[in-house]
Amino acid sequence: MSSGPPAGLPVVEDRTLAVLVLPGPVRRADVAGLCAAVRTLLDGGDGSGRGGRGGEPVVVCDVGGLGPPGLAVVDLLARLELTARRAGGRIRLRDPDPALLALLDLVGLRFQVEGQAEKGEPALGVEEAVETGDPAV
Repeated sequence: MSSGPPAGLPVVEDRTLAVLVLPGPVRRADVAGLCAAVRTLLDGGDGSGRGGRGGEPVVVCDVGGLGPPGLAVVDLLARLELTARRAGGRIRLRDPDPALLALLDLVGLRFQVEGQAEKGEPALGVEEAVETGDPAV
């Protein structure tokens, strides 16, 4: 006896991503401790979720309180991302200043940002362009 797929929506586990609030201003002495915190969160501490591409673990780094962006911030974020990748995960930025994003872009670093579609995924609420002459739907 066989049955079809269950009715309704599939069951999805509700997971909360681990959040690391980065205090400002950034000091060189704080980098090692923050990298250790990312490693701990990715190794199963404090409910880290699987919110990245392919289900990889993600730590959300709240960068809203870092203050004015500079090379110390860029260095910190690069080291946190490297630490996360070595642990099999990634970091995602929350509340980045537009100046910080511009500086990261200038130095060639790309980070996932909360609320933005991941690379290769369509942005929410964006429709494809309509060619002139196409009938209205």
